Amino acid sequence: MRTYGQYCSVARALDVVGDRWTLLIVRELLQGSCRFTDLKRGLPGIAPNLLSTRLKELEEVGLITRRDAPPPVATVLYALSEDGLALKPVLKALGLWGLRFMSEERPGDAFRAEWLAYAPEWFTSDAEPSGPPAVIQLIADGESAVIELRDGEVHTRLGRAADPELVLEGPPRAVLGLLSGLIDLERAEQIGLSAAGRTDLLARLRPAA
Repeated sequence: MRTYGQYCSVARALDVVGDRWTLLIVRELLQGSCRFTDLKRGLPGIAPNLLSTRLKELEEVGLITRRDAPPPVATVLYALSEDGLALKPVLKALGLWGLRFMSEERPGDAFRAEWLAYAPEWFTSDAEPSGPPAVIQLIADGESAVIELRDGEVHTRLGRAADPELVLEGPPRAVLGLLSGLIDLERAEQIGLSAAGRTDLLARLRPAA
């Protein structure tokens, strides 16, 4: 492991997680245990040998664990250790700070449903915590996720809802921009968003930004 050689907690933290791809591996593992192939699919652009190296390094410093799953899976599963899970608020803070750079989609940028799902849960809160349960369907770039407002909290999951009260569909920039508070509904619709159903539910999603 390379080191900055400084007796400073910021430098020590970056000794461990400052290499390219490392925090994105943590981002993927925050969703739960993953196989190598799951991680590779969730990290478009990473070379298999580099992913193997990063996983070995993270295991050596105690941020991840690995175990052999029994049949019929019969493969190695990677998971975050307690120290690895402690990085969740760091990732949330970094993601919130990074929203300021999300005003444009760059050509060739990959986009996955998992990233669509965690954004509302990380970056919004329910402005009407005593309100009734509600379901919002998100569709962006062919990827689908569901927002469920219940018990005063914002919950998300992958996939489709059977009977959502609101459906938001459009390019990632429009969907995520609206949810994160970077743009309003009018601007989102101008850049391709389609909103069908109870748009009043958007008022319950209070952006953290």
